[in-house]
Amino acid sequence: MSAPDAVLDPTGTTAEHEPRRIGRKLWSRAWPMLAALGIALAIWQAVVWSGFRPPWVLPGPATVGKELLERLGGAELWQAIGTTMRRAAVGYSLSILVGTAVGLAVVRVRVLRTAVGSLITGLQTMPSIAWFPLAILLFKLSEQAILFVVVLGAAPSIANGLISGIDDLSPQLLRAARVLGARGVTLYTSVVMPAALPAYLAGLKQGWAFAWRSLMAGEILVIIAHQPSLGNDLSFAREFADAPRLIAVMIVILVIGMAVDGIFSSIANGVRRRRGLGALRL
Repeated sequence: MSAPDAVLDPTGTTAEHEPRRIGRKLWSRAWPMLAALGIALAIWQAVVWSGFRPPWVLPGPATVGKELLERLGGAELWQAIGTTMRRAAVGYSLSILVGTAVGLAVVRVRVLRTAVGSLITGLQTMPSIAWFPLAILLFKLSEQAILFVVVLGAAPSIANGLISGIDDLSPQLLRAARVLGARGVTLYTSVVMPAALPAYLAGLKQGWAFAWRSLMAGEILVIIAHQPSLGNDLSFAREFADAPRLIAVMIVILVIGMAVDGIFSSIANGVRRRRGLGALRL
């Protein structure tokens, strides 16, 4: 008896075809992004060729790409990225703690909801840049001033996401949980928080966007000696009219923001798939 030419996996797909299937899946995800990137670069180059602005004000993709590669090959940009990401991690972590605590408190205490419920939404809509004069007065030109504004920018979105998720819970689910003996902390850890997780993740994702924008504004305004950052790079490039460097740093900021946003999207999609809530296609 001869050995089979291919071994079937549990789904019925031959093992030798598995790499090809994975390659097709990766390509199906990659080509729309590559196409969008190509269109954006083409439009950018067309604007440069049109003479809308002189090349020293609006350089082309090739000039900016060369500048970006040179900076990626040096240590200065990576030090700036390290400082910025450290601040982002600290500020966003504090935002999660504050936003989650405020959200749970508002949900639990009816009087607190009446008192500060609309204030949370108001804080969410307030531009982060408006907080910096007060932050600088309170903390001077320091990292505390930046973190203060990052937390104020991100925590309301996280709190609102948690509040919305808990408000949308089915009353039947809560009654069934109480009948089964879930009370107090157990009710929240075993029933309420898992059920509110999709909305909470949406709040975390939105909170990251606010935190990232607040951090960039803070680093442009608050320059601390011997602590290079991406916001400082933007400020210095503007002051020295170094357009290639300016746009190169903007691209780095954009890529980091999109990468972290993609992580949140992957987690949220995984949660929806496990709950049978795949994306609806109309």
